[in-house]
Amino acid sequence: MDGTAVTSPNKPPLDLLIAAPRGFCAGVDRAIRIVELSIEKYGAPVYVRHEIVHNRHVVDALRAKGAIFVEELDDVPDGVPVVFSAHGVPKAVPHKAAERGLDYIDATCPLVSKVHRQAERHVVAGRHILFIGHRGHPEVVGTLGQVPPGTMTLIETNEDAEALVPTDPDNLAFLTQTTLSVDDTAQVVATLKRRFPSIQGPRGEDICYATSNRQTAVKDIAEACDAMLVIGAPNSSNSVRLVEVALRAGIRAQLIESADNLDLAWLEGVRTLGISAGASAPELLVRELVGRLGEHFTVTEREMSGIVETMVFKLPRALEAA
Repeated sequence: MDGTAVTSPNKPPLDLLIAAPRGFCAGVDRAIRIVELSIEKYGAPVYVRHEIVHNRHVVDALRAKGAIFVEELDDVPDGVPVVFSAHGVPKAVPHKAAERGLDYIDATCPLVSKVHRQAERHVVAGRHILFIGHRGHPEVVGTLGQVPPGTMTLIETNEDAEALVPTDPDNLAFLTQTTLSVDDTAQVVATLKRRFPSIQGPRGEDICYATSNRQTAVKDIAEACDAMLVIGAPNSSNSVRLVEVALRAGIRAQLIESADNLDLAWLEGVRTLGISAGASAPELLVRELVGRLGEHFTVTEREMSGIVETMVFKLPRALEAA
């Protein structure tokens, strides 16, 4: 949306540059729809192992519709359906669900599932996998759990890549978490390729299109901004990466979960403010932030041009007719 607001002598001017693309990606849309359709098909409650996506507002909205979020499968009672989160789960989880006779629906993002299948193929080929990611993140836990113990090593930093001493340096492969910094990951991959020239990697980019596009959008507007606000949860990897991208561009940047976390003092001296949102943050939160800023500033809002995303992922067959 483009337009110039009527100025007010009581409100300082603030130019908002709204990054595009931002907010929900196809994997998040699909995961949320899976929970909603599961509730429609099975009736409430439907259990969800782990937060379906990393956003409190999304989780709260689904909870109000009848979803119950738990951390482990042991917390799911017998005889009720369970949904696995978009981040993916170790293979042992669906196996255990099947043993208990639970109806389960896997909402793993197809781009994460693609990494899982790549990992399986490398293990079958006898390669040791170097997985670039952040320790403890659910996607990393899920990916490590796709292959036998000892067949994958986690690489978190370029220093890890430099220090690694593999048993068989001529028989390696690398894969990456889908929500990493594009620039950081490129550096780590370059180090691995320099140290281990025969290392095998994905044909395409493991970092998902939405993560890459949102980082590019932030870079595109950063030079024109005094500061940047990114809407997203603190445990959302792709949201945290957007803040890092803005900081590296040389501007102040802050992650906030919603307009309720707006710190007016932090905006002191800011005349042009960039706004973006992580892939699990609903557009409603962007609109609420713009509205809140309008209470304190004379706001001029400009929607920036960017990559138009058309990706859509199919629903699981069990829900296609729901």
